[in-house]
Amino acid sequence: MKRETQYLNTDLDLVADRSLEAIAAALEAKGIYPLHVDQLDDGRWHATLETEEQFTHPEPNIVALLSAIETLDPHFRELWSACTSRELNIGYDCGDGPRAFSHELTAATLARIATFGISLRITLYPADPATSKPSDFTHDA
Repeated sequence: MKRETQYLNTDLDLVADRSLEAIAAALEAKGIYPLHVDQLDDGRWHATLETEEQFTHPEPNIVALLSAIETLDPHFRELWSACTSRELNIGYDCGDGPRAFSHELTAATLARIATFGISLRITLYPADPATSKPSDFTHDA
């Protein structure tokens, strides 16, 4: 059975030297939900958040995340600035096709991302090798 490559979601990952519980709660009030907020063994805090709404492309998902961040109260913007890492992690489930697959992030969205000092990461989850065989990846010219 062939599976199509598809966009999964975009996580917002934050790391800070102080608690991220308050900023996670502030973002949750704006529809951005924490998957976890934990203190790591080295004392740093890590939070992963995502939108409740599921999207089929990363651009509108990222725009929703940015819109929530933009409306944070000044107190929470200070916590945001204190983060040592701010990252958007775009996830894809890699299937057997199509042969080419792409999504765009517009210059306007990239500028908004840069304004908040956010890095981008792309995570590709491979197709299950048990459901694929090398002949599935050939292409007739």
